[in-house]
Amino acid sequence: MNQSNIFRTEISIIPPVHKFSLQSRILTAGSCFAEVMGNKMAAYKVPSLINPFGTIFNPLSLFKLLAAALHPQQPFTGELLQRDKLWFVYDLHSSFAAPTKEQLLSKIQETLEATHAFLKEANCLILTFGTAVGYVHKASNTLVANCHKVPQQQFEKKLISITDLLATFGSFYANLQKLNPNVTILVTVSPVRHLKETLEFNSVSKALLRVACHEIATQYPEVHYFPAYELMLDDLRDYRFYKADMIHPTEVAETYIWQKFKEAYYDAAFQQFTTEWDKIQQALAHKPFHPELPAHQQFLQNLLAKVKQLHQIIDCTPELEKIKMQLI
Repeated sequence: MNQSNIFRTEISIIPPVHKFSLQSRILTAGSCFAEVMGNKMAAYKVPSLINPFGTIFNPLSLFKLLAAALHPQQPFTGELLQRDKLWFVYDLHSSFAAPTKEQLLSKIQETLEATHAFLKEANCLILTFGTAVGYVHKASNTLVANCHKVPQQQFEKKLISITDLLATFGSFYANLQKLNPNVTILVTVSPVRHLKETLEFNSVSKALLRVACHEIATQYPEVHYFPAYELMLDDLRDYRFYKADMIHPTEVAETYIWQKFKEAYYDAAFQQFTTEWDKIQQALAHKPFHPELPAHQQFLQNLLAKVKQLHQIIDCTPELEKIKMQLI
């Protein structure tokens, strides 16, 4: 093709030697983009644990929680606070709330134990870093993951240094290797823009995270970088791929990034499965005008046979039940 006819820079991702399969266990953690990617996997029946701690934007808080999950038998020492008749913890997302301290600590303990059990057997841990901007609670001189609407004057804003980030990751990685030496780690920078910190500060923050990812992937052979950030900013590179808030990628952009991930990291059998599963989902969504007609009932029987075949390799119980309920 003539160079003048190329209107975008498409990113080619070097695939790993050993690709993931449908049975590979994946844990995603970090910013809201970790949830986006995790939900894409879960939609294709991938055994996954998605953002168990809720949205955690800064990597130091994320490493702290993951390190705690490696040793769930140790008591949780995070700082608690009470607001609006609920208890929260500065280390976790606001979804971790309870009417009493005891209930909150119990919920945290359950999450740490579940995360530990999943990490022990996980094939891949995907870490998505959202921002290098951190907030230190002045009273305890502790970096928090969430300010929980506590007045801003009680916190000091700071940029997380690459030195601190690398040191904290190194400590976590060494302990993770003891629990699961076979796990692969993928690090990525979230393409979600943090405009409340100003666009200039967002650029500094993302640059720090990108350098940190480069250093981590260079130092540790089982850690790889997935270019979600570059796919959004350099490959798609257009405001039409952002939602109306001009911050979050649209569903089209998320799907494009997922497709790039899937093609690079999953094996051929998974690619074939997703193609078949997309057709099944489309068939399940079909709403006939006359469901009692023989033609539609035969359509359901054919669909049932296809899902039963896939049920031999992956749990399709919900889909089977949905089809059976429509059969006459």
